[in-house]
Parts: sequence; C-alpha cells; structure tokens
Amino acid sequence: MTQGSIIRHYLAFAAPLAVGLLFQQLYNAVDAAIIGNFGPPNALGAVTSTGSIVNMLIGIFNGLSLGTGVVLSQAYGAHDESRIRKIVHTTMLATLILCVIATALGLFIARPALTMMNTPPEIMEMSVTYLTTYFAGISGLLVYNMGSAILRAVGDSRRPLYFLIFSAVVNTVLDLLFVIVFDMAVFGVALATIIAQGLSAVLVVCVLLKEKSAYGLRLNALRIDKAECREIFRLGLPSSIQQGLTSFSNVFVMGYVNAFGADCTSGWGAYNKLDMFLMVPVMALAQASTTFVGQNWGAKQYARAKKGVRSGVVMSMICLVTMAALVLLFANPLLHLITKNPAEIAYGERFIRIITPFYITICFNQMYAGALRGIGSAKTPMFIFLGSFVAFRQAFLFVVKLLVDGRVIGNLSDAHFNLMSLAFPMGWMMASTLLIIFYRRSKLFKVRDGEPAAA
Repeated sequence: MTQGSIIRHYLAFAAPLAVGLLFQQLYNAVDAAIIGNFGPPNALGAVTSTGSIVNMLIGIFNGLSLGTGVVLSQAYGAHDESRIRKIVHTTMLATLILCVIATALGLFIARPALTMMNTPPEIMEMSVTYLTTYFAGISGLLVYNMGSAILRAVGDSRRPLYFLIFSAVVNTVLDLLFVIVFDMAVFGVALATIIAQGLSAVLVVCVLLKEKSAYGLRLNALRIDKAECREIFRLGLPSSIQQGLTSFSNVFVMGYVNAFGADCTSGWGAYNKLDMFLMVPVMALAQASTTFVGQNWGAKQYARAKKGVRSGVVMSMICLVTMAALVLLFANPLLHLITKNPAEIAYGERFIRIITPFYITICFNQMYAGALRGIGSAKTPMFIFLGSFVAFRQAFLFVVKLLVDGRVIGNLSDAHFNLMSLAFPMGWMMASTLLIIFYRRSKLFKVRDGEPAAA
C-alpha cells in the first residue's frame, strides 16, 4: 500500500473485507431470520438478546487481533522478515491459550450476565442454551479472526473472504437443517454457527501452514517472543478494554430495552441485525485505514498516510449515507425478512426511525480511530470510546430513568422510549467530536513537508 493510487488500494483492500464482514454478519442474521420465522414463540428475542454478552467476550480478543494487525503491517511495510516471523508465531500461540480462557469464561458468565440484564423470564432458558452452546465452540471464531488479521496485515483480504463465504453458506444450510428438519430451535442455530466457524478456522490455519513467505506458520516455531507480545498487547489491549467494556455497558442498555417486554427485546434484535449491516462499509474502511496508515508509517511515507485518512473519511461517508437512506426507505420489508410478528416489527421500525439518521457521525469516530491506531496511538481511541460509549451513555440512560421514576415523563411512555433510543446516537456524536479534536492534534495530522511534527 506504499505506492500507487490511494483510492484503488483502499477499495482493493476494503471491498473484499466488506464482503467478508457482510458474510460474518450473515451468521447472526440468518440465525435470527430462521429462528424468527420457523422457531418457537419468543425464540428470536432469546437469540438476539445475547448479542451484548457475546460481543463483550469476542471484543476483548478482537482487540488483540487488531494489535497484531498494526504491529505486523508496520513490520511488513519495513520489510523486516525476522520480526514478521516472531509476530506470527507469538500471535498464534497466544491465541490458542486465549481460546481456553474464552471458553471457560463464556460458560461461567452466561447465566449471571443474562440475569444482570433483566432478561424476560419467557426467554431466559432459551437464551442460556444459545449462549452456552456458542461459547463452547468459540475457539473457531477466535482462531479465524487472528489468522485473518495476519493475512490482512500483509494485504491479503481475499482468502479470508473466501473462507468466510464458505462458512456462511455452511451455517445457513445447517440452520435450515437443524431448525426446520430436526426442530432443534435455539440449540440448533448455535450449533450450526460454531460448526461453520470451526471450518473457517481450519481453512485459514491451513493457508498459513502452506505459506512459504515470512508470515507462514510453522508449528515447531510456535513460541512467545516477549518483546513482540508486549508490543501486541500495548497496541491491542486498549482496543480490547474499549470493546469489552463497551459491550459490557450494552448489557445494562439491554436491561432498559428488556423493561419494555419480550416484543421490544425481539424488535431491538431485529433492528440490530440491520444495524450491523449498515456498519459493514465503515468497519471495512476503518480497518483499511489502520493497515494503510500502518504500512505507510512503517515505510516513512508520512504525507501519504495522512492523505489516505482523508480519502477514507470521504469514502465512508458516501457509503454510510447511501445505506442509511435505503434502510430508512425499506425498513418495514427488511424487518419482515427477520420476523413476521407485527409487534416485533413495530418496535424495530421505531428504533430505525430514531437512530438511523445519526449514522453519518459514525464515519468520523471509526475512521480517525483507525488512523490513530495505524501510527501506534491506540490509547486515545480507547479512552474516547470508553468515555462516550460507556460513561456518557450510562449517565444518559440513568438520567432518563430518574426522569421516569420522578414521573417527569410517564413510565414506559413514548418519550421514555425515544430518549432511551437516543442513548446510542448521543454517544456516537460525543466520540466523533473528541476524535476529530485529538486527530487534529496528532503527529499524523501535523505532517508537514513529508515529516511528522511532535504531537
């Protein structure tokens, strides 16, 4: 990415990554659509209400894959083959250790976390079944994500995409088989997901084992290099903390949503599936920005790194505005793909109408955070996201609750629902404002005549 057209590099990297993220979202979307249309009553809410808990654990480990991506992309841009080998083998061994930890932790927290977020009694046992099954097979997802991070850091976003498409197809077929034919309900969709994710992990590991270049995986070379491990954790841990705590915070947000009943829980879940598809282009471009900036920073192409950030922001705005407009326009038919329950669809539409117009603000916080991570400044996005998505969002919802308890607004009234829904956009706007300020103070923004100034 250190030579040639910036936009072409962005598109070449982000397009297959976006398709990959799209298929990754299909895992849960297909689960939701099949269980919502063919499963027992309230099964949709049981599957979708677990998202915050799943994302909390996955986010912690995804942050480390992000740290690996930054370190490896900088080493790759600097053509340091010895360091590339150390990073790859340190990463994969650490991932295997973390798989054991993630499985045990996930099984331990499943029921307490569902209780903490006031899961409606009619979906509690189904939610526990889904979560425990999912966490029992979470290793496949973690190995795939880390292996894919290695490939993407060296500019290969196509093979992870092919594997993801394959596993998404497998997931869909198994969902239909387990739910419709064998009547396995939520256990069936969870089992289909972990089987499909396990296959994608096998495929990405096979590619790394067969790779002859410096980033190829050799089982006899698996060991932890302390220096590289520290650097990966230094850059990845802030994102892990941020993603983990943000998702943990959303467990409490679900408590507010669940207070409106099982139909609202399911409606939120249906909306959230569309939300994740909306986020695909900006997530892909943000990851492309991290890799682009990381490679050019490592190659001392400072002005090119800065120019790439501007291009990424513009492209993400175009994509997100277009997709948000389409979701607003076709909200009802899109929700009908996930559920046929009129009450669930009504709640889903209300969430879409209130939240979707604010999506443009996400472009700035995601793109500037990706750029700052690319130059190794991972703590700034972490603190900003924690402050905006955790502290501010919870404070906002707490004030709303005080207004309800004090009868300033009616209990579970339309005003209460609208204010609760605005908690997410308010957090996005605060994060974007702060990241714009800090990006403009960074050494990347202050590049002059091809050289970075002191931040």
